[in-house]
Amino acid sequence: MTAKNLNLMLGGTLVLLFLAAAAIGAVWTPYNPLGINLSGKLLPPGAEHWLGTDEFGRDVLSRLMAAAGTSVVISLLTVSLSISAGVVLGLISGYARGAVDRSIMTLNDALLAFPSMLMALALLSITGANMYGIILALGLAYTPAVVRIVRGAVLSLREREFIEASRVMGNSGVYTMARHILPNCLAPIIVFATTMFGSVLLTESALSFLGLGVPPPAPTWGNMLASARPHMAQAVWLGIFPGLCISLALLGINLFGDAIRDRFDPRMRGI
Repeated sequence: MTAKNLNLMLGGTLVLLFLAAAAIGAVWTPYNPLGINLSGKLLPPGAEHWLGTDEFGRDVLSRLMAAAGTSVVISLLTVSLSISAGVVLGLISGYARGAVDRSIMTLNDALLAFPSMLMALALLSITGANMYGIILALGLAYTPAVVRIVRGAVLSLREREFIEASRVMGNSGVYTMARHILPNCLAPIIVFATTMFGSVLLTESALSFLGLGVPPPAPTWGNMLASARPHMAQAVWLGIFPGLCISLALLGINLFGDAIRDRFDPRMRGI
């Protein structure tokens, strides 16, 4: 088995498990992830609670499943927002050139100077810590990178013969971009989207760990890690299982992203 196939198989399996946990957790969990039972707090993993309970007696497995759904929703909506905005701006910038290109890229380069986490923190201070505020903040923070990737792809295509033929035929710029340029930009967009999904998942977990994510009692892997800190000496499982979920999800996404890159990048096909 080649390394490419191994990445695809292992990464695809982990991603499917992650998505399955999110889908099942959205409709069913073994226990109420928000249900408090103080008489059963800090129980170790066992037959009744497979992954133990937290400081409020809530089932850890149920909360991990519910948190997976939250992570998927935030990551998918954030990636969709960033890709949509970045593709539109990148197409306009690369195709129009001139003053339009300079204006868009000047603003884009200024935004790229800020780390995505720092920009997300700044935007969250305005929108507040809630799911839609996180999606908006992270979506805007990752958009500049998409703009630069799409613009670069458009610049390499803009002077090709088939684009010139479309202009000669009298097709509008919008039609040419949508019909001829955008389909040829899909490969780098898809590869970057898979990479961005993992980055958004990690950033959302970090924000939740800092108390700037989805507010409690709604579970996220990040705020479960944060809640585990005072109890690590007596209930180590509270930190181990959310950390494993984040690590395995990121591993699966990265391996799957590598396989997607190998599939779409011509430079990788002979390796």
